[in-house]
Amino acid sequence: MSSHQHDLILRPITGLDELDLFTSVPYGLNAEIPRDFTEGRRKPEWLWVALRGDQLVARAGWWSRPGDEHPLLMDVFDILGDTDDAIRLVETALAQVVPADATPPEYGRFLPPDWREQDDVRVSVERRVRALESLGAHLLVERLRLEWRPGTPIPELSGRLTFRTVADPEELIDLMTLVLDGTLDAHSRQDLAVKSAREIARDEYSGEFERYNSPREWWKIATLPDGDPVGFVLPAHNGYNPVISYIGVVPAHRGHGYIHDLLAMGTSVLAAEDVPRIRASTDVDNTPMAAAFAKAGYVTFQRQIDMTWH
Repeated sequence: MSSHQHDLILRPITGLDELDLFTSVPYGLNAEIPRDFTEGRRKPEWLWVALRGDQLVARAGWWSRPGDEHPLLMDVFDILGDTDDAIRLVETALAQVVPADATPPEYGRFLPPDWREQDDVRVSVERRVRALESLGAHLLVERLRLEWRPGTPIPELSGRLTFRTVADPEELIDLMTLVLDGTLDAHSRQDLAVKSAREIARDEYSGEFERYNSPREWWKIATLPDGDPVGFVLPAHNGYNPVISYIGVVPAHRGHGYIHDLLAMGTSVLAAEDVPRIRASTDVDNTPMAAAFAKAGYVTFQRQIDMTWH
C-alpha cells in the first residue's frame, strides 16, 4: 500500500512522550525544545504533525515568550511529503493555535549562510515559502545571524563618547523612539505603518527587554562630553545566548561612526562575563549595521528568513 492510501492525520503531539516523533526531522532548534517546555516557551498543543499511517509527512511548531497565552512565532515548518499535506497542516493548526480574530504569528527559519548555493536547501526553502504564501503570508526580510567568539579581538573605543547606565526606563524608551526615525530594519518599518514610534518602543521594551533576567547595568547609553545622548547598546542574555539585543544611534548623530563605539562597548561588557559566544542579527539590506558587525569581528554563522501575515 502506498503512503497516499493512508488517510492524512493532522494533530498536535499528545505530550512530551511524542517529542521524539516531532524532533525526528533534523533542525538546530530541536535540541532546545525540551528546555522550552520546562521554561514555559512551548506547549504540546503548539507542536503539530501530519501523518500518513505512521509516516511523518510534515510538521509545524510555534514558540512564545515564557508564560504567554498565545504563540509569538512559528519557528518550525518542514515538508517531508506532499506540499498540499503541509499546507493543510498549517491551516488546521492555525485555527487551533491562534485566536480567531488574530493575525497569525510571523514565521522564521534559520538557514546556512550559503543556502542559495546548496540546491537541496534552496529547493526546500522555496517549497516552504510557496506553501505559506498560499495561506496568505509573504516574505518580509532575510537577516544575517552573527556571532562573536572568544579570542576575537575586542574593538577599541575611540574615546569620543562617555558611557553610563540607563537612568530609568523612560529615558531608554525616548531614545528607542528617536532611533526608529529613518530605521533600515524591515520589522520596524512594517510596525511603523500601523503604530507610532513611541508605541513600538514601549511595546519592545515591555515585551522583550524588560523580561530579560540579565543585569540592567549592562545596558549603556553613549553621550558626548556635554552629556548629549548619541545612542545606546543593550547587551543581554535572552534565555539562550548572550546577545547584542538592540543597538542604535539617534538621527542627529548618525554618520560619525559612533556605532563602532557602541558595538565595542556592548561586546566588551559581555566578553568580560567570559561568555562562550555573543549573538546578534541584522537585516541583509541594513548594510551599515552589517558592516559594523563585520568590522567588530562578528561572523555570519547563519541566515534567517522571516515571513509575515501582515
